[in-house]
Amino acid sequence: MKKILEVVRYGDNDIRFRTDMDPLKNPDSISQTISEVAFAMMTTLWGGNEQSVLAMIRALAIADLGVSVNRKEMIAFLDDSSAILAKTFRSARKAFEKSGGKMQMFGPGISPGKTRS
Repeated sequence: MKKILEVVRYGDNDIRFRTDMDPLKNPDSISQTISEVAFAMMTTLWGGNEQSVLAMIRALAIADLGVSVNRKEMIAFLDDSSAILAKTFRSARKAFEKSGGKMQMFGPGISPGKTRS
C-alpha cells in the first residue's frame, strides 16, 4: 500500500501533508496516479462519503491555485489536461460498449442496489 496523499490537521494552523510517492524519481507515477484516481472516482469512490471527499479535493485545488505564481496558466493547464483525460475515458467506454460490454453509470450519492454484483 502506498500513501498517495495524506492531509492531517493537528491544530488551527497546523496542517501537514505526507506521501509515499516521489514524482521526481518516477515522473510516470503522476500520469498513472491520475488514471487510477479517475477510475476510482468513477467506480469505488461513489456510495458513501464522496461529497466530503470531493469537497476536500476541491479545497486543496483552490488552495493550490490561490498560492500559484501564475494562476491563469495553471487553470489552463488543468483545463487542457482534464479535457484530454475525459476524451480518453469516453473513447474507452465507447470501445468497451461496442465490444459488447455494458456499463451503468451512477451519479454522486447513488450506489448500486445491494443485490447487484
